[in-house]
Amino acid sequence: MAAVVVPAPGAADFAGALAGRRVCVAGLGVSGPPAARVLAERGAVVTAVDSRSDEDRRAVAAYLAGLGVRVLLGPEAAATLPAGTDLVVTSPGWKPDAPLLVRAARSGVEVMGDVELAWRLRPWLPSGARQQWLAVTGTNGKTTTVRMLALMLTAAGNRAVAAGNVGTSLADVVTEAEPYEVVAVELSSFQLHWSATIEPFAAVVLNVAAHHLDWHGSLEAYAADKARIFAPRTMAIGNADDERSARMVADAAARQAGHVAAGPTPAGTAMYRLGEPGPGELGICGGFMLDRAFSPQDEPAGVRLAAVADVSGPDPAARARPPAPHNVSDALAAAALARAYGVPAAPIKAGLLAFEPDPHRIALVGTVGRVDYIDDSKATNPHAAAAALGAYDPVVWIAGGLLTGAADDLGQLITAAAARLRGAVLFGADRDIIAAAMARHAPEIPVIEVTGTDTGAMDLVVKAAAELAEPGDTVLLAPAAQSFDMFRDYPARGDAFAAAVRRLAAPR
Repeated sequence: MAAVVVPAPGAADFAGALAGRRVCVAGLGVSGPPAARVLAERGAVVTAVDSRSDEDRRAVAAYLAGLGVRVLLGPEAAATLPAGTDLVVTSPGWKPDAPLLVRAARSGVEVMGDVELAWRLRPWLPSGARQQWLAVTGTNGKTTTVRMLALMLTAAGNRAVAAGNVGTSLADVVTEAEPYEVVAVELSSFQLHWSATIEPFAAVVLNVAAHHLDWHGSLEAYAADKARIFAPRTMAIGNADDERSARMVADAAARQAGHVAAGPTPAGTAMYRLGEPGPGELGICGGFMLDRAFSPQDEPAGVRLAAVADVSGPDPAARARPPAPHNVSDALAAAALARAYGVPAAPIKAGLLAFEPDPHRIALVGTVGRVDYIDDSKATNPHAAAAALGAYDPVVWIAGGLLTGAADDLGQLITAAAARLRGAVLFGADRDIIAAAMARHAPEIPVIEVTGTDTGAMDLVVKAAAELAEPGDTVLLAPAAQSFDMFRDYPARGDAFAAAVRRLAAPR
């Protein structure tokens, strides 16, 4: 799917030039209202549009009207470029082929996302420097990484926050009365697609696997949007254990080399891995996270940052079990960004010890009959499910839901996990696709399909998993698919799983 982003002519005095400018804000979900507010406060003439006209959108419209924003709701409004518009700020979920965005691009109207808007509005600090961003993207692990990073930055004495795709609007963050010095920014592929000039101080691509192909059109287009995070003067950090991430860093290094003669020296590159690090890398050695990328020249052996066990955070129950490998990898990515920014070892350890995983991400919800039940409902694609499955042995896998363009990855996932699988319980709209993949790649593994889709289906799923499990096993909800066929969202799916486990454990 071809991009229709119109490059910005320059952002030096962007904030001052907003007064009187006619701006259309496309979409009033999470990012649209803060963007409309910020624009209106700076004197822009703002029209906001959204295809929905339900109670929630009408409430947002009333709020924005009080700020002087004109709001147009309904399918026709969302497809029509308001007359006189000379800038469009789009919500990240809007596809490039949305009629309003296509009309804007054809008319030469600049199109940007809310992230690009926030980047151009970054505040100046009392020191005279401008707010810095440390950016994270990837198919999986973004939220964990930025939350770890924000805690590390704060422990080092910085006024810092996690924002972006993690749920806190960057438009709100960059307009705080007391500016943040540094922001741990989670960026989705959608947000990066609509960003033209952002140049983080340092950035990491955690991993790249097929995801959101219905939006991007191909894996190549999806990966290309991810790679936009590596601007010419951004420290590019990659995952040596992920082929596409490593390739992106190599490409970034080649581009940086081409810019040396044209401007300031680029920041360079670094890598991290779950094994022992080489020069210019972070990794694991003797049970410790070791930095050999940002350590002083007089410490060629590297700097110990934290124990691997520290990744489990403050929960004693969690610390009794080895941390999942993908969480350790995310911790290394966060540490690499923090070290690039100059954070010493002690605050990195403190940040990890303070970190508590998000709900529905490798969360132990109960133990019944010496079987652990783990909720990883946030594993909404095969790549995330594969990472979760790699943390347990033996495991009864619960999977199913809506597969969105990533079905080809199922074979690799199942082949890699087969030796650890006690069995699989499949449910949801695309369970037959997963069942067929199981039959092809692991025909010896018992599979139970649950056909129900009502509110009681999860009880049947959990009971079936309990029948397959033996004492010492783990039952893992890692669906590898989205939840919208049966649930409001992945948290609702995880809540249903936890409730079913509690009912399984209840005395009868």
